[in-house]
Amino acid sequence: MVKKIQKTGSGNKASAQAMNSPLSGAIKDSAQQIWLAGLGAFAKAQEEGGKAFESLVKEGLSIQRKTQAVAEERISEATNKVSSMATDISSKASGQWDKLESIFEERVAKALNKLGVPSARDVDALIKRIDALNQHVQQLSGKAPAKTAARKAAPARKAAAKPVARKVAAKPAARKTTRKAATA
Repeated sequence: MVKKIQKTGSGNKASAQAMNSPLSGAIKDSAQQIWLAGLGAFAKAQEEGGKAFESLVKEGLSIQRKTQAVAEERISEATNKVSSMATDISSKASGQWDKLESIFEERVAKALNKLGVPSARDVDALIKRIDALNQHVQQLSGKAPAKTAARKAAPARKAAAKPVARKVAAKPAARKTTRKAATA
C-alpha cells in the first residue's frame, strides 16, 4: 500500500526524499508489471482469439444444422397435417356432391312426372303389362306367343330414357301426297 507523505519543513525534505526513493521505485516496478501483464494478455488474446473465433464458428454451424433439422421436421409434420385435412375435406365435399346429385335427380324426376313424362320404371311396367296382355291374346286366339315383343321391348326401353320428338310436319306432307294421288 502506498502511504501518504506529508510535507513538513525543509529539514524534513531530505528525509522525505530518502523515503520517496524506495516508494517511487516500488511504484515504478508495480506500474511496469501492470504494463507487462496487459501486453501479455493482449498477445494471448490475439493468439487465442483466432482459435476462439474458429471454435465459435464450428459451434454456430452445428447449432444451425440442428435448427434446420428441427425446422424441416416441423415443416414435414405440418405438411402431413395439412394433407390429411385436405383429404378429409375432399371426402366430405364428395359426400356433399353425392347428396346434391341425388337431390337434383329426385327433383328432375318429380318435374318430369308432373309434365307427364313416364319414368324408366313406368316404361318397364308397361312393357311387362303389354307382354302379359300379348300372351293372353295369343292364348285366346290359339296361336303361339310371338317373340317379337321381346325384340321391341329393348328399343322401347332406350326410347323411354330419351323423350321422343314428334314429327308433326311429316304427317301433313304425307296427307298431301295421298290427296294428289287420289285426285290423279
